[in-house]
Amino acid sequence: MKPHNFDPNGVGIANGAYFGMPFTPDEAELVLVSAAWDVTVSYGAGAVYAPDAIIEASTQLDFYDSLFPNAWRRGIATAGVDYSLQELSQRLRTDAVRVIEHLENGGRTDDDYTVRKIRRVNEGCATLNANIEAQAAHWLDAGKTVGLVGGDHSTPYGLIRALGARHAQFGILHIDAHRDLREAYEGFEYSHASIMFNVLRDVPQVTKLVQVAVRDFSGQEAALAASEPRIVSFDDQSLAEAAFGGETWDAQCRRIVDALPQEVYISFDIDGLSFDNCPHTGTPVPGGLGFNQAAWLLRTVVQSGRRIIGFDLVEVCPSPNDRIDTITGARMLWKLCGAALRTPI
Repeated sequence: MKPHNFDPNGVGIANGAYFGMPFTPDEAELVLVSAAWDVTVSYGAGAVYAPDAIIEASTQLDFYDSLFPNAWRRGIATAGVDYSLQELSQRLRTDAVRVIEHLENGGRTDDDYTVRKIRRVNEGCATLNANIEAQAAHWLDAGKTVGLVGGDHSTPYGLIRALGARHAQFGILHIDAHRDLREAYEGFEYSHASIMFNVLRDVPQVTKLVQVAVRDFSGQEAALAASEPRIVSFDDQSLAEAAFGGETWDAQCRRIVDALPQEVYISFDIDGLSFDNCPHTGTPVPGGLGFNQAAWLLRTVVQSGRRIIGFDLVEVCPSPNDRIDTITGARMLWKLCGAALRTPI
């Protein structure tokens, strides 16, 4: 189906593309890259299946959006899904699980039992990173905005690296239940719990990391967040206290956005939302943002005149018996796409 024949008011088209969109990557301003991967998740697995599940759920979405009206007409395309990553993820997940179980039973990362397994996982994660960075670089150099659909939260590292090579500086708006500031968590250098530590270490172009709704983190992570000048924290407790004191969510959003530089990357872990929106995500935590709160925050970024240079949506875990996670994921992806397409080019 060609874009001029596409009926946005018709039945969703199951064409293998997000939202059933008819655009090819060459025709679209925004290209979505998929990363079917969840090797290092430390609690609940399943995000490896999120891209396909979100594609399926997304065709049930209606396109009218009062926050970002008609933004989709600038083109949303789906890059080809590299299923070799999913196959590698599934193989390496066995090693990762054995390492995690060994550690949970009092073992160490330098025990003979774990050393080779950790090495294999780390080498596999490096392969993922190189793959995603190469895909992102291709589309960025073609003049596209790139969004990534995970997979676990380790998956956007390659995209953020690619953006760092092409932008002098930018900030990250990080919506998450967790800070993800652990160094090589459980021995895995590119753990889902280490993504922001790795970004701050490896991508100096990231001048601000603005963390929103974080509420489950270690003392070491809290100390790093307090001492690292690039990190600005709007933790869940502080947001709640401000609301209890009478500050509106709109005012809080403006404070959050004021902490960001002109160019912004959005890293959206679905567990940043309250877990009625994502009950099967890998590590659900009470508290968090409502769906409309998150959407309003995205709107505030757009209204501020800041430019969204890329984004990710991660940690959506499909369930065979409950579609709420993928329904929420598809709709949050739609909001992210709309926000990115409504910002200045």
